[in-house]
Amino acid sequence: MLNDLYSDLRRTVRGQVRFDRMSRQLYSTDASMYQIEPLGVVHPLDADDLQAVVELAGKHAMPVLPRGGGTSLAGQCVGRAVMMDLSTHMNKVLELNTEEGWARVQPGVVQDQLNAFLAPHGFGFGPDTSTSNRATLGGMTGNNSCGARSILYGKTVDHVIEAEAILADGSRATFAPLGSAALDVKLRAESLEGHIYREVLRIAEENRAEVEARFPKLMRRVSGYNLDEVLRRDRSLNLAKLLVGSEGTLAVWSALKVRIVPLPTMKALLVAHFEDMIKAVEADALILAHNPSAMELVDDTIIKEAVNSPVFAGKTGFLQGTPGAIVVVEFYGETRAELVDKLDKLEADLKRHRMGYAHVRALEPEQQNLVWNLRKAGLGLMMGHRIDAKPLPFVEDTAVDPHRLADYLKAFDKIVRKHGTRAGYYGHSSVGCLHIRPILDLKKAGEKERLMAIFSDVAALVEEYGGAISGEHGDGLARSWLIERLFGPKLAQAFRDVKAAFDPTNLMNPGKIVDAQPPLENLRWGKPIVRTLDTVLDFSKEGGFSFAVEMCNGNGQCRKLDAGTMCPSYQATRMDRHSTRGRANALRGLLQGDLPFSELGGPDLFEVMDLCLECKACKTECPSQVDMAKMKYEFLYHYQKINGVPLRSRLFGRIDLISRVGSALAPVSNWIAASRPNRWLLARIGFAPQRTLPPFRRRRFSRWFARHAGSNGRVAAAERPAVVLFQDTFMEYNVPQLGRDAVEVLERAGCRVIVPPRKCCGRPLISKGLLSEARTNARFNVASLAPYAEQGLPIVGVEPSCILTLREDYPALLPGPATERVAAQAQTIDEFLFKLTQEGRLPYPAAEGRPAREYLLHGHCHQKALVGTGPTLGVLRGIPGASVREIPSGCCGMAGSFGYEKEHYDVSMTIGEQRLFPAVRRAKPETVIVADGISCRQQIAHGTERQARHLVEVVAEALRG
Repeated sequence: MLNDLYSDLRRTVRGQVRFDRMSRQLYSTDASMYQIEPLGVVHPLDADDLQAVVELAGKHAMPVLPRGGGTSLAGQCVGRAVMMDLSTHMNKVLELNTEEGWARVQPGVVQDQLNAFLAPHGFGFGPDTSTSNRATLGGMTGNNSCGARSILYGKTVDHVIEAEAILADGSRATFAPLGSAALDVKLRAESLEGHIYREVLRIAEENRAEVEARFPKLMRRVSGYNLDEVLRRDRSLNLAKLLVGSEGTLAVWSALKVRIVPLPTMKALLVAHFEDMIKAVEADALILAHNPSAMELVDDTIIKEAVNSPVFAGKTGFLQGTPGAIVVVEFYGETRAELVDKLDKLEADLKRHRMGYAHVRALEPEQQNLVWNLRKAGLGLMMGHRIDAKPLPFVEDTAVDPHRLADYLKAFDKIVRKHGTRAGYYGHSSVGCLHIRPILDLKKAGEKERLMAIFSDVAALVEEYGGAISGEHGDGLARSWLIERLFGPKLAQAFRDVKAAFDPTNLMNPGKIVDAQPPLENLRWGKPIVRTLDTVLDFSKEGGFSFAVEMCNGNGQCRKLDAGTMCPSYQATRMDRHSTRGRANALRGLLQGDLPFSELGGPDLFEVMDLCLECKACKTECPSQVDMAKMKYEFLYHYQKINGVPLRSRLFGRIDLISRVGSALAPVSNWIAASRPNRWLLARIGFAPQRTLPPFRRRRFSRWFARHAGSNGRVAAAERPAVVLFQDTFMEYNVPQLGRDAVEVLERAGCRVIVPPRKCCGRPLISKGLLSEARTNARFNVASLAPYAEQGLPIVGVEPSCILTLREDYPALLPGPATERVAAQAQTIDEFLFKLTQEGRLPYPAAEGRPAREYLLHGHCHQKALVGTGPTLGVLRGIPGASVREIPSGCCGMAGSFGYEKEHYDVSMTIGEQRLFPAVRRAKPETVIVADGISCRQQIAHGTERQARHLVEVVAEALRG
């Protein structure tokens, strides 16, 4: 039967249809603690595809499951069904009407994507989840999401106007507000849609008293079906409101018409610091009386993680002391003066009541972003512990009356401690909905029983306080089993009747909300690792290779769009298999035995890992610091042990040898490289014919420096502070002028430059999985550089990926004290020049009479991930008369050899076209484009015909005046 369905789908659906084992593994998890392998995965192109999937699945009696970003925390997005990923293609804004205040969108549109589209028109989407950079509107509608500003905007249900849906029989329906005449037409229809209207109205009316008695009297209630919305008679009937929060169990939407709200003119924050969480929550009533737009609690569990996380290095300056909790209070206003007045009044009120020991203001957007970024990273930071015990999502979003929240939290914390564990607390204190995750190790005996005991006690507490078991994240696999307990048997039956009215054959995401499985079935967390890899790289800092893989908790931060660098290939393809999460899922499947171990050398796993550009952004942009680049190096090593090393990989890996020969034969080698026969030959072994190799230079840097050092007496002056310059392969053979400029700049700053013997850093070898050869180079370089490192001399490099290989990769490739000392002293020349800038040691000529110069910076991926662009920006801003801007670009798309490979060329250029190329093209002709990476400069030249320059070139020119 499944094969017949697959064949029918392949013939009918125009989007991708993948029923292979690997695809099923990649979609077997979401951000919850559950794992269920789907029947297959379909990526519909449009509503016609979506309708075909539902029709054909119904014909073959197979369940279907719609999925957006896969960020659900309760297990809504996993199940034994045909998975429909609506985020890949169905992600367009279809229509906008600012006069009436609505937008019509496809379900795969990401919230931040919609907001970016609306912002120029002065509008936004009200509900704003912390996952706004990857949560889709379809998923938000499925869960009835809320967000930090629900005190102002309510839930998603309050913003959905219409839902265009595919019903269980494959028919289409549009659910929208209906007056009495239109409703009569629907009620008389002899169709599934007509049956739905008749049944839902009957069920709602028969259960009116029970709904009024048993539904929690809270805004934050997203459990069950919204029968309360059907019974509201202050407006026309709109069954779209019933579909919101139904988790794909009633219908699949193909488009949504949503209300949009005017953007505030200005915002301001007050970050109130408290000694402990209870004191923070006790201030809720006072703060709410000041009518804020948001009020968010963050406890010390997350604060401590942020302070110690490289993701937030230098970004927690708004914290004072060591708070037990902070409350982030936001106000909207029309003027700065109005906002300052609101902050003054709140702060005075808090101080008068002795609430909070510090009150920090954030009036500028940059400051506010730092605060909100910490709040939004709460889940990822909590999940970042490299131990088996994890903060688990099962009671993580209960909601109660905010005025009773302090007493509720005391009782909740007592339950947690009674069961011998602890929890992290953060979230929406404004509406009484906090995210609370007890920490458990499900790999240990007895822990599942402890989970159930906590579950039962918390459910009883929620009942006692008249609260909701889910105030935001829905029922899913985690909490649907509690529906009858919390709503009573009559409403539980009413929910089953609603489900049957929409879905008579129970094929729409079955097992959620009604007829649920026990909560301990199909657990992902606690699943044992049954295989290990004998790794070449040292993964001890990650707790071992298996732990490194398991650090991915599925939160989907790697699926963000138009922001940061992670994950370039996902941003280009929108395919989950090309995200960090997808790759981690595949590797975990291998280690847990869900995939055969032969996949280690198979084509499917290679395809999943292949588009990792090794940008390293996941190491710092992922709150859990999943280092997929390092895992890819290790994977390639094992894959090639089985399959052999391709010639192209050997050539790229030994680019130093090729460059040495090319330099010796230049300029003849350049003519040969550009010749038609050579380009044909390179294309035969997989080089992209559109690319050109960087030219070789006959006069190598090392030879120039030997003569320079011998003839220039001041260079050898012992009293000058010494700095070691690491000569990378490209500086040596391709851009020796860059090395000469580096020496000039360092000498003008009063430094004595040392250039020790070296081999290629090994970055090209590492990137191709040739780890044994890379270790040989590392051993030579460490031996050469260690004596200088022991003296405390800085070791600087001009090519970010090369010098950062010494700092980042050598400790895993060649563990040992000497390597650690070299790594500790290695730094980009940007970092070193920034120190010189701060010390006033760069002797720029006076700026009088010189025209102002505009610089536009694109940061190298490794530089952004491991150092940040702050030092580069600082150096540029230190140039007299400089005007400096940074391109908000991600990866350039070249990524070393990646963009040179024929099969990667299109993806490479797509990545460049997303943000980098357009920004460069918009720049004025006289603007200097600055990019430190040689790959970045080549990509910019290829994509825009603009020549970018290295920071060192810019500084050298400025020093010459």
